[in-house]
Amino acid sequence: MQASKKPVGLILMGGGARAAYQVGVLAGIMEILDPGRSPGFANPFDIICGSSAGAVNAGALACHAHDPHQSMDRLEALWSDIQTGMVYHADMPRLLRTGLRWFAMLAIGWMLPKLRSQQPRSLLDNQPLGDLLGKTLDFDRLRRNLSEGRLSALAITATAYTTGEHMTFYQSESTIKPWRRSLRQAVPCNIGIDHILASSSIPFVFPAQAMLVRGQTLWCGDGSMRQLAPMSPAIHLGAQKIVVIGTGYKDDTHPENRATDPGYPTLAQIGGHALSNIFLDSLSMDVERMQRINELLAQLPPNVLKSQSLRPVETFVVTPSRSLDDIALAHLHEMPRAARTLFRVLGVSSASRYKSGGEGALVSYLLFEAGYTQELVRLGRADSMSRVEEVKAFFKETPE
Repeated sequence: MQASKKPVGLILMGGGARAAYQVGVLAGIMEILDPGRSPGFANPFDIICGSSAGAVNAGALACHAHDPHQSMDRLEALWSDIQTGMVYHADMPRLLRTGLRWFAMLAIGWMLPKLRSQQPRSLLDNQPLGDLLGKTLDFDRLRRNLSEGRLSALAITATAYTTGEHMTFYQSESTIKPWRRSLRQAVPCNIGIDHILASSSIPFVFPAQAMLVRGQTLWCGDGSMRQLAPMSPAIHLGAQKIVVIGTGYKDDTHPENRATDPGYPTLAQIGGHALSNIFLDSLSMDVERMQRINELLAQLPPNVLKSQSLRPVETFVVTPSRSLDDIALAHLHEMPRAARTLFRVLGVSSASRYKSGGEGALVSYLLFEAGYTQELVRLGRADSMSRVEEVKAFFKETPE
């Protein structure tokens, strides 16, 4: 009986600055699979799918699939040296100007049509992120990696505000028929910076991007919105085994130490829960759904299973062993003063971590500072290294 390699998919979800945790997990997996860093080590992920900030990591991995270890070195260096100003403008003049424009629109925009036409598009300007991606990603190398078989497909997801659909933009050397489901569609294309910027445009926080899809201009935002089935793109693209790296700590969704009389929630709490709903909840539900389907399929006799349109898909899920909210609040002081002032207005301070009120959730997505991201990378690596045997067993080739 000959051993065969089942196509392995990688799912990298969103989470803003939380995506640094994914890099640590991946670095740990690479170290487990190839501790000697052999020159011929092949990319272990055939299909890479990214949403929101996960799209940045997905793009970087795909563009350097020819040298996985170098790819991880670059990603670790990027996230370990990151600063808020490399992702969005956080200086006082720009934040003040944007704040005044929002205030003017809300206060008197109803009686000044001209003012409404000049409304700000987002709370923050992420132009620096576009510049950073342009220096980091090599899409010509991506095309070569696909043609040389070092990667089967790259998928980047976004949400079309124009139509309300969840969009999966994918690039593959082989012909894969686009799929369409209720409020979901896939679009084959040559992926570029605009797709990644669209996917990582957190609603209200970063501006939407204009995308040309089949001759129609669609304004697209964060790929985690309306992503009811995060693992679906990898399965459509041929994955039979899927690695899922989440950024949600399980105890954040089952708190037992909250105050009995917490008072009215702050804007930071509401915003943090809204972002968690976008980035975390759909992934958890999709993983649970996949596990239940696998359990049901395991009850079928082999001859019956072959006749079914469904197939079992192995999953390996890694999530943080500590709360990223608490880690973020411990590093809040590293944020630029103007950004800290903005968060203070929204109800966040360093003392929030002692209240257990959820204020840290919003900060954990937007704290792009090296002290915080370095700790997330270390945590991700430690979480991988604590599961060495599971990683080896998952990537082991199985008899055909």
